[in-house]
Amino acid sequence: MSDNSTVTMDELLASSDIKQLKTGDVVEGVITSVRKNEVWIDLGASGVGVVMRREIGYGQVLEEGQTVVTSVVDPEMDEGYALLSMRRAAKDRGWDELQRMFEDQEILEVSPYDANRGGLLVELEGIRGFLPVSQLAAGHYPRVSGADKDEILQKLNSLAGKPLRVRILDVSRKENKLIFSEKEAVKDDMAARFAKLQVGDVVEGVVTGVIDFGAFVNVDGIEGLIHISEISWERVENPRDYIKNGQTVQAKIIAIDKDRLSLSLKQMTEDPWLQEVKAFNKGDVVEGKVTRITPFGAFVQLSSAVEALVHVSEMSDDEGVDPEKIFQLNEKKKFKVLDIDTDGRKIALSLKDAK
Repeated sequence: MSDNSTVTMDELLASSDIKQLKTGDVVEGVITSVRKNEVWIDLGASGVGVVMRREIGYGQVLEEGQTVVTSVVDPEMDEGYALLSMRRAAKDRGWDELQRMFEDQEILEVSPYDANRGGLLVELEGIRGFLPVSQLAAGHYPRVSGADKDEILQKLNSLAGKPLRVRILDVSRKENKLIFSEKEAVKDDMAARFAKLQVGDVVEGVVTGVIDFGAFVNVDGIEGLIHISEISWERVENPRDYIKNGQTVQAKIIAIDKDRLSLSLKQMTEDPWLQEVKAFNKGDVVEGKVTRITPFGAFVQLSSAVEALVHVSEMSDDEGVDPEKIFQLNEKKKFKVLDIDTDGRKIALSLKDAK
């Protein structure tokens, strides 16, 4: 054979379909043997590989003749075969798939497998992630009094195993970070629902939390707040005396903020003050019960809904009068009506002019 026809081994390898494996390569092969602690795989032109039992995905059932995807851990062991991992390949493909879902802003359905005080633990594509409390939609947000951590955890635990619609908020393979958001998944839905609502509408919702300054209400997934001043026409000291958790209420929309409704319970009924004030006229001498005494005057109950003020200057002709010396709580006295301001819901009384 002439020198011209001499072919080197390197040239033979280069001209063939043999692929030199590298660590981290993802390769496809056919299972040739399933043993107790290992699975052997035919990689075609790239030779033979083995997957040790610990590198097989949890609960995965494998059979001879099955095509599987693996990741190369070591391209060539001393015995000449490649060491492979199915678990790593699944994770590698999982990160790629999560990145695609993130870029496409896909809405996914997940079921959290556990919870802690900060949020919910979620696994997707074999990768563990987190759904923070702050990213829960209004219907699932744990509204509790005084930020009781045990109560928050109890509410979050009730969401474990339940399907939730989410979007991926952040994903980073390098930082091993995967963050989900339920808020983002329902955002478009919320915008469409908000567009249909307007101030003055009456809506129905479920009370999700009663706190010192009012109550939160879930209105078809939208968060609403009934401020303490909008619970009743009466003076409300404690909202819990009027509203209970889990109660279904009908309320009027009095304002629409960026992502929340301001609601009113009291405006569902006519203001009794406007009805009862009709019984009083300027110049009348009326009887009332002293309900509060302050340095500037005293408040007097004229009827169940109507309260009026006797200013300190209308108590006596003497200067430097001390209201506490003139009045006692729950005492009944006669007063003259000085002024009625219907718009401001105010009545001014005089003690000295009634004598």
